[in-house]
Amino acid sequence: MTTQTFSLIDVNATTDKLVDAISADNLSLSGARNWSINKRTLHGGCSEGVDVVEVDNGALTLALLPTRGMGIWKGEYAGQRLGWDSPVKQPVHPTFVNLADRNGLGWLNGFNELLCRCGLSSNGAPGEDSDGHPLENPLPLHGRIANLPAQHVSATIDDTNNGTLSITGIVTEAGLFTPQLQLKSTLRTMAGSNKFTIEDEVTNLSSQPADFQLLYHTNLGSPFLEAGSQCIMPVREFAPRNARAAEGVENWHTFNSPEAGYAEQVYFFDLASDDNQQSTVLLKNAAGDLGISMEINQQQLPYFILWKNTQDERDGYCVGMEPATNFPNHRSFERQQGRVIRLKADESYCTSFSLAVHTSIAEVQSVEQHISELQKNCPPILHTEPTDNWSPADV
Repeated sequence: MTTQTFSLIDVNATTDKLVDAISADNLSLSGARNWSINKRTLHGGCSEGVDVVEVDNGALTLALLPTRGMGIWKGEYAGQRLGWDSPVKQPVHPTFVNLADRNGLGWLNGFNELLCRCGLSSNGAPGEDSDGHPLENPLPLHGRIANLPAQHVSATIDDTNNGTLSITGIVTEAGLFTPQLQLKSTLRTMAGSNKFTIEDEVTNLSSQPADFQLLYHTNLGSPFLEAGSQCIMPVREFAPRNARAAEGVENWHTFNSPEAGYAEQVYFFDLASDDNQQSTVLLKNAAGDLGISMEINQQQLPYFILWKNTQDERDGYCVGMEPATNFPNHRSFERQQGRVIRLKADESYCTSFSLAVHTSIAEVQSVEQHISELQKNCPPILHTEPTDNWSPADV
């Protein structure tokens, strides 16, 4: 075997053409054992009808949610869970998410993923965009893509290049008289690896230009987040989002234990990168023997957001590490600052980034050293107050 592709979900196929399980029991993969891909459907409550595709490369497991915009619900590596404890305990079917609820904050009613996309036409704060498409108004918080189901999902098993498992899904965000954007998302991981990569392509299917924004809300709780955890990154420029974030500006990179009533703090970054426009961000625990790193293509995702939400565990103790095409302000403000991408008819925009899990002091220190090298020749510009071109005055 070299490469084989299997359809898991396809609105145009009969069920007898689809598969629910692929594994080492029936396919070889460069000698790897104990790998598998399984699709199942959740039943009960607000999870009724949610499809889950579980990918196990023999070391790293990930639960994808085709029903929720190809987001990643949770994962596990070397006995360490990847994700967080949201007050929303199970994946929510989009049927039960009214984006217009609570003055445009309904998106929060389904938010519990390890990785959740915000976009495609908009992300950031809700509200009216007088210069946008009139039938999109009012814009909901973080856009629509996370609450749209994939119409096609396939799995590819590649026995070359050390054995690669890939899941590709297609999600369309479109309507009559409104923008027509399509996401083609691929998750790749090699057999036995501690790492996975997300490769996305967004295409404007319309004959007219369309606004495009994309942010990857990547969320982590314990054991990587705890009192004394640190987020380490090579900073070219930094600013707090608002006055609340400015209160903690001296300690933006460190985290406290859960605190009831803690009000979120958000920080904006332009990251330093290497000659290939690659940058790296690391979250490590207090002991420095557990970490998660993110490798980001700065040319594709030029902005980075750190969301500190260390409230009580029952209320969602979490940190968000968020590479993006823009800052998550209202789209009208981002347009004024030149941070809204305008896709021409049939034009596509591609993004890629990777997450890796590290389970020893030596591994974590190796990533820290790499970040130090990226920072070495780039003295950071550090703002202690919000800046006019990064944050609107009313946040």
